[in-house]
Order: sequence, then structure tokens, then C-alpha cells
Amino acid sequence: MADKSKTPEKMDLRSMDISKENRAKLKQLFPSVFMETRDGKGNLLESIDFEKLKAVLGTFSDVFEGRRERYGMDWPGKKDGIKLIQQLSIGTLKPCREESVNFDGTENLFIEGDNLEVLKLLQKSYYGKVKAICIDPPYNTGKEFIYPDNYAETLDTYLAYAGLVDAEGRKFSTNTANEGRFHTKWLNMMYPRLYLARNLLRDDGVIFICIDDNEVDNLRKLCEEIFGEELFLGCFIWNQKTTGGHDAKDVNIVHEYILCFGKVSNHRGNFLLLLDSGTEYPIRDSISGKNFKWDSLWTVSHGYTENCDYPIPAPDGTKVWPWMCHKDREQVKGRARWFWSKEKYEIDKNELLIKKIDNGWKVYKKVFGGSGIPIQTFISREDVGGTSEGKKTIEDLFNKQGLFENPKPCSLLKFFLQRISSDGLILDFFSGSCTTANAVLDLNKQDNGNRKFIMVQLPEPCAPESEAFKAGYKTIADIGKERIRRVIKKIESEQASKAKAAASTLPGMAEAPSKLDLGFKVFKLNKSNFKLWDGADTNVSEEKLARQLELHIDHINPKASPEDVLYELLLKAGFKPTEKVAKKKLAGKTVFSIADGGLLICLEDNITRELIDAVAEAEPFRFICLDRAFNGNDQLKANAVQTFDARNQGRDKTQQIVFRTV
Repeated sequence: MADKSKTPEKMDLRSMDISKENRAKLKQLFPSVFMETRDGKGNLLESIDFEKLKAVLGTFSDVFEGRRERYGMDWPGKKDGIKLIQQLSIGTLKPCREESVNFDGTENLFIEGDNLEVLKLLQKSYYGKVKAICIDPPYNTGKEFIYPDNYAETLDTYLAYAGLVDAEGRKFSTNTANEGRFHTKWLNMMYPRLYLARNLLRDDGVIFICIDDNEVDNLRKLCEEIFGEELFLGCFIWNQKTTGGHDAKDVNIVHEYILCFGKVSNHRGNFLLLLDSGTEYPIRDSISGKNFKWDSLWTVSHGYTENCDYPIPAPDGTKVWPWMCHKDREQVKGRARWFWSKEKYEIDKNELLIKKIDNGWKVYKKVFGGSGIPIQTFISREDVGGTSEGKKTIEDLFNKQGLFENPKPCSLLKFFLQRISSDGLILDFFSGSCTTANAVLDLNKQDNGNRKFIMVQLPEPCAPESEAFKAGYKTIADIGKERIRRVIKKIESEQASKAKAAASTLPGMAEAPSKLDLGFKVFKLNKSNFKLWDGADTNVSEEKLARQLELHIDHINPKASPEDVLYELLLKAGFKPTEKVAKKKLAGKTVFSIADGGLLICLEDNITRELIDAVAEAEPFRFICLDRAFNGNDQLKANAVQTFDARNQGRDKTQQIVFRTV
């Protein structure tokens, strides 16, 4: 008989606890500095012995111990920003099929909402998975849209601003110099967002941040604190226009900056591919991350040395001499040599390619990036375009002028992205008109790459007098989504024309279908679909307590669709919202299968023993169902726990089935 006291664990519907993750990392490195203590109520707590940590790190007292002087960056509100990072989000991302393109087949995302909350919600799914972050945040000129520094209710602030709930006194606004907190308000906005963004980068990931003179010095110091001073990769100067305009006060400013930082020091500079000087370097080296081509190891153009004239064994055992690789073998005997000495060959021979050509063997070495000149910090508008080119791209796409002010040109983004990788995930959480998404799609078309994107944009309203509003776009997010749709349609049209031309030229020779990901899923930030217990406030009235108890009984929002609930559970279980979702029947019940059965979710209102057995037989990594679906049958619930426990016996922890209810 099942032990009725056994119950499944409840699923945590909050975002990832960053502080808890950091403590776990510290404990893994220095377990001895953790100790058990008790609070005033006698509850057992785990604390850090900071004196012991200092000793472990070799930080000893000196004459300056206790003084407040230190090198670093500080500003009013920084502590609140750190607290803001630690606050968990209980929001969700609701799918919006009607605004998406190829919703079920794409791995691209557009998320509408406050990027701080969104970055928190993405932590579980995308921690350490983003190859590059490209952002163009507010420059803090005193005119642009800025985020609030309300540290108490960020999600509620956003919902009130977006018109999703009724509220008073909560709004986003501009940041003006006469407020007295001009720079600090901007820093308070940027700090938690950059901190959370760093978590999402891969170890070989990089971040590019566009900025101007107003905050470039503060931004660099901020990034040096978050990413590390040694991870500064470069400050690029982009010559974005020919003149500063008639409103210039002292000098004509014709440039902006792109700050670049890496994630881990041993990957420093991997993205800085060498310029190819007109030569193709099509192969990506998996170790260095640089592009290369295969070139001959043999030569007769350099002076002959005996140390470079030795046999190299081919796969069939044939001894290949340098003269054997030449077209005129007999004529170059005694003059041909390898580029490498015998000693270098013994060290790097695994880097060679030995290939059979024309009944003979030839030996090739890797040649990286052409002329050997690293990319320069000065980026000319002749090479990548300027603001006017970015504006023209939008005007051509929409066949309308004045929709968006000062957009970046796609060529600027492509200049960096093509030097990073032909695949990987690109994130832009200040996406604006979605130049980054446009660049990713264009670049994939250009080099048949497999890059994916995540765009995040606040639904910042377009002014009623603006051309965008007159054209029917109520928010900046609307412009971004429509731009992506139009870029996709343009590429599809080009592909169709190309296929038609090929078919007419070579009848019967159908062109292979494109592998490009021409779609994107739209999600919108909103409150959780679950009415979560508010345990933070211990001093509650009887009326509020009764209301909380009522919510605890029936805690799913009746307005939430099954797909809304499904994607919230998927996201908070640590799976990407772009994972393939399939419906399947198990024991007569509908079950959603995510990531080829890695996660099974059942939203049925009635769980049976047969279903539990069928799920256990399927052996997913995780199974989630509704707690109410047990209909008060504690024995069935306990039997379910025991069924999965029995399956997990003797298995490695990573292979066990995790059973959760909500």
C-alpha cells in the first residue's frame, strides 16, 4: 500500500534565483567557507564565513584594512540595482500565434515586454547559450525613452504602462538632465540588464553595445565591473555620417562607438577574425573559431633546406616527399621542400590534410584569414554605411518615409556577426526596429548560415503625430514585428524567382529546398497564468488571507488558454520556447511532448494510474501535471511518486525522471 505522506514536489513558477546559483558556484569552489547557523526563530540557515573566505583567497589584513577607499565605480541606487537582480520574476511569456510566422517550425523569437523581466524569464532556458548580444540602448541624450527606477514592482509597472492592468501613477518616461540624477538613473537602468545578459552568453560569447559620447565612459566602466576589465575586446569607432548637422555646438560629431566585451578570458579575441583581402576562407576552425582554407604545404620558391625535405606518411602507408606533390615532379627533385621543418611537423602533424589527387598524395596546411591584419577599431561609413543607409533600408521595405528615426544599417551588424560564427544565437534586448533580426536573416541568406535570433522590445507607443502612427503602427514593437515579416517575404520572393529561373534554364532540375529559418515566434510578457501564493507579507488581514487560500485551491487563471499554460510550464522547466511541441495520446489522455519526449506535460483534469504507468514507461526527463487533476486522491498521488521512484532506482541523477505538479 502506498505511503499517503509521499507527495510530488511542486514546480517553482518563478524565474531562476540568481543569488542561489551564485552561492552554489561559490560552494563548489570553496565548500569549507560555508557553515550552518540559526536565525532568531531557530530555523537552520546556511551562511558564508567571509573571514574564512578571505583566508582561502589569500586576502590578508594590512594597514588599509577597514578604510572605505577603493578603486571602482559607485553611484546612488547601485545597491537597489543589485537587489533588483535578485528579485525573482513571476511573469510569463504568452504565445501569440496570429502575429507570428511559421510558429511551429521556427527557432527565432520576438518578445514584447520590459527587457528586465524578460531577461529574468530567459535565465533558465538560455543560461550560457547565446553566442552574441548586439544592443543599441538609449543613449541618454535627455530626449529618448528611459526605463523607470521603480525597484518594487517592475512587472506591475510594465503591465500598467502597457495597458494590461488598471493602475495609477506607474509609467515609463524620458530622463532629463534637470532631474539631478541624469547619469545615475541611466546607470540604474543599464546595470541589472547587463548583469543578467552576461549570464546568457556562452563562454566564447561576445557583446556589442552601441553608444555615443554621453555615456561611453560610464558604460565602459560599468562593463568592466560586470564582465571584467580583462574582457574588454575593443572600442570601435563608427563613422556614421558625413556631418554633425547645423545644430552642432562646438564640433561636428560624425561618429558613435561600439563597445565590445567577451565572457571568458581564455576565449578572448576569438571573434576577431582576420580580414581575407579578397580571398575566401570558408572553413571554421572548431578550436580557434577563426576561418581558414587548405593551402599547399610544398614549395620550390623558398631556399632549399634539408631539414624541410623529409617523407610524410599517407593513410595507405605511402611515403610522400615534397617533390611528389608538384606537377613537374622530376624537374623539382632536389629543390622542393615543405614549408614546415621536421620539428614543426612532429608537433603539428594532426593539423595537416593529406589528400589523394590524380593517383598521388598531396599535403595541405591550414591558412587563417588572409593578410594577417586584424579588424581595425575605425569603421568607415563607406564600408558599412551610416544612419542614412539604415533609414533607407526601412523606407524601401515599408515603401514609406519617416517610420523610424536613426536606425542602424544592417551592414554594420553584419560586419560583426559574420566574423563571429555562421551559426549560434544572437540576442538583442533593445531591438527597436529589429535591424539585428534583419541582419541575421540577410546574412543567413548570404552565406547559408544557421544563426537564430531573439528580439526583445518594449511596446513603446508611437506619437500620434508620427508617420508610424499614421501608417497604423501603434508601438515600436509593431514596427519591429512588421519589419521581420517583410524581410521574410522579400527573401521568399527572391528564392521563388531564383527557383523559377533555374527551372526554365535547366528543366527538370529542381533546386534543393532552402534550409533558412524564415519565421519567428511572437511572445508577450504578462502575469503568470497561475495565481501564486504571496508569502512575503506575514502581516495580512483575515480577508486577504481568505482570498489567498481561495486562490491556492483554484490557482489557474480561468482566462488562460491551454497553450498559455503549456508555454509557461515549458519555459519555467528550463526548456526553450522554440522547442518542438507534439501532441500524443498516453492511456487515452492528451500529453504534450517537448524536445522529443524529454519533457511530458499533461494538462488534463483527471489523472489515472494507467497514465502514470504509461508516462513512466516513456521515461521522459521530466513530467509535469496539474495537482488538481488528482481530484483529492492522495493515494493515487503517492502511488505516482512511488512509481517514478522505482524507475529511478540505481540510475544516475541526470537520467532520473523528475516528477512535478502545479
